Amino acid sequence: MSTTSDLESVTGGIRGNRWYLSSAPIVRALVHLCVPMAAAMIVSAVYNVINAGFIGSLHDTTLLAAVTFGSPILGLVMAVGGVFGTGGGSLISRLLGAAENDPARADEIKHVSSFALWGSVIVGAVFGVVGLLLLHPLVSVLGANSAAVPATSAFVGVMLAFVPVLAAAFCLEQLVRAEGAARQVMIGLLASTVANLVFDVLFILVLRWGVAGAALSMGLANLGVVIYFIVWLTRHSEHMSVSPRWFTMRRAVLGPVFGVGVGELLQSAFLIVTSLVLNNLAAGYGDGPLAAMGVAVRIAQVPEFLVMGVTLGVLPLLAYSYGKGDKSRLASALRASAITVGGITLIFSVVVFAFCDQVFSAFVADRSVLAIGATIITAQLVSMIFNGFAGLITSLFQATGRALPATVLSMTQGILFIPIVILGNLWFGLPGIIWSLTVSEGAVLVIGLAMWLASRRAIDRGLAEGSPERAEEVLEQAAA
Repeated sequence: MSTTSDLESVTGGIRGNRWYLSSAPIVRALVHLCVPMAAAMIVSAVYNVINAGFIGSLHDTTLLAAVTFGSPILGLVMAVGGVFGTGGGSLISRLLGAAENDPARADEIKHVSSFALWGSVIVGAVFGVVGLLLLHPLVSVLGANSAAVPATSAFVGVMLAFVPVLAAAFCLEQLVRAEGAARQVMIGLLASTVANLVFDVLFILVLRWGVAGAALSMGLANLGVVIYFIVWLTRHSEHMSVSPRWFTMRRAVLGPVFGVGVGELLQSAFLIVTSLVLNNLAAGYGDGPLAAMGVAVRIAQVPEFLVMGVTLGVLPLLAYSYGKGDKSRLASALRASAITVGGITLIFSVVVFAFCDQVFSAFVADRSVLAIGATIITAQLVSMIFNGFAGLITSLFQATGRALPATVLSMTQGILFIPIVILGNLWFGLPGIIWSLTVSEGAVLVIGLAMWLASRRAIDRGLAEGSPERAEEVLEQAAA
């Protein structure tokens, strides 16, 4: 028997995905928004392993090294898309909520979505052209030695040619998700993964184009994602538009988008730096610790992706509730998300601790690596707990347009980690390196909780008065 809410979700005033943001039961809304995100991320991780297998089948270690050297570029490209996608997506969700009380707000959404997409394409094109012009110095900066330079240049060169596409794909993913269409995002990402695998078989195994073929596969698969998301938005989105005619550079759009989005860029940059520092310090203790860290990271990936699915998936719901001024729904969504994050981390931590040796034995047989691995996986799981709750607080700041605390929290991990890991190595040796991430993540969570407590009054005021972007626009109009 259909309920009234179910009927409204199909035929009522708030249709389809909007129903999940506006009035669906919180648990049902979280399942709709978060499960597809987590599933897509897990499938993407599995693809990365399979892709490495394709390249490894060519039995040339320089090819695998080239992909490793080129990964920071991919991270920066995704960050470019994240500046426009995360910033634009959170603003769109707030405007969708505000439009329930003030339908005139809906027209602003077209300006935001057009600016986000074409902004990511333009910045991506500039990034790609500059990178191609400086390809050889760039490859050297990435650390490629003489043997790996040709393969790294081929991989990075093809990837740079697709930067506008890659940035647009990541941006559009956030825009589609902003309307609550998590299932459509999952479909697009899964289709991209399948296409990537098909292209890998053709370009790597059949045509033997090596890492250039891998980069081409990624570029073409993401081009398909861009087309899919644009077609979906054009046909199904009531308020968003990707037409260039809606593109604008008004401060009311640029401020909120960059205010939230720049934090994503800084966080990605710091993550790249911290990974390089960690790997270089750990390498000084031999291959065993590095191997154990690699295994621990893979074991912790599943619960981490589930937690990220929650913290990223709930953002549109938080933003919509804030824009609508629905304090009760915002609090309920935040509380349910925190319980879910805590439940996931607790269950996986208990399971991994109970079967730690058996789990590690599936990856490695070296007893010395197993001994180090027990310590590393403990540190990883505790870090995951801290990072999960810190990520949820970051999503709250992004959803409510609190640009400064969101940026500070995004930067804090990188700023704290580098001195902590260096001092940890200096004072405690390998254990200092292993626990450095845990210590820095714990400090980030404490800072995040402090900023959340300090921001509660401002968030409540925004809920009562409407979103800060609208207030700023009204002041500008009055001054004019």
